[in-house]
Amino acid sequence: MKIIFQGKLGDSARNLIRRCGYGEIRDFRSNETSYARKLSGGLYPRFHLYINEESADSLILNLHLDQRQTRYEGQTAHSGEYDGELVENEAARIKEIIGKGLNIEPKSSPVKEDEGFWQKFWQKL
Repeated sequence: MKIIFQGKLGDSARNLIRRCGYGEIRDFRSNETSYARKLSGGLYPRFHLYINEESADSLILNLHLDQRQTRYEGQTAHSGEYDGELVENEAARIKEIIGKGLNIEPKSSPVKEDEGFWQKFWQKL
């Protein structure tokens, strides 16, 4: 899922993403930097984020959910989810944190509000 911010950022994308609870991952083989936020105590599942484009007045993030690690060396398949409720909720959380702190509005379409996990859980009982 792409998240696009337009407006004066005032801080580096790295710092903005770290405010959202993401840690930096450096792949020394490909010389690529990405960011991840764990959902549990282990490494997976995790939200995984790439900075697609950064300038003084815009930021484009690419977010997905890694369900598990790649199975074979050299393969990029990782059971990633690029949409769905979890990814949409995380995108909304990132938009709120970055947008609120910098008074900028995300350009992407708004995410529909849905009941949380515990609300659904207690309704079923």
